[in-house]
Amino acid sequence: MITEELLINRAGFEENIRKLIGRPVLLIELDVFALPCGCAGITANMRGLEVDDLEVFEPQILPLVKEMAIKLGVKPTVTFARLVPGSSIVASLNWRALCPRCYPEFARGESKMPRPDLYLLQFERRK
Repeated sequence: MITEELLINRAGFEENIRKLIGRPVLLIELDVFALPCGCAGITANMRGLEVDDLEVFEPQILPLVKEMAIKLGVKPTVTFARLVPGSSIVASLNWRALCPRCYPEFARGESKMPRPDLYLLQFERRK
């Protein structure tokens, strides 16, 4: 993957979210990562996005998230928003292919918010 691809995808995702929400939303940084545990994925550090936006526009946001994952070659097990602690502000959107060690942390919860700092958009349960 080259830097130009990341830049194009970052700009396109930011523009689509802005159009959808109808106000300035910034995608400050787009990262592709691999963790020591075996998880890998994408993190989009955001400004201007709130949990209420996710709740209202989730059906429209999910296809944008899936499109980004496909373009960047990530097959996420879970897609979630990380919130600023004690607030409704979205700090980042995350697409993650979970390793066997981290999967149970997400599989335990049944709600949209398995922890106070996470809002689940999508979770693929193992069969």
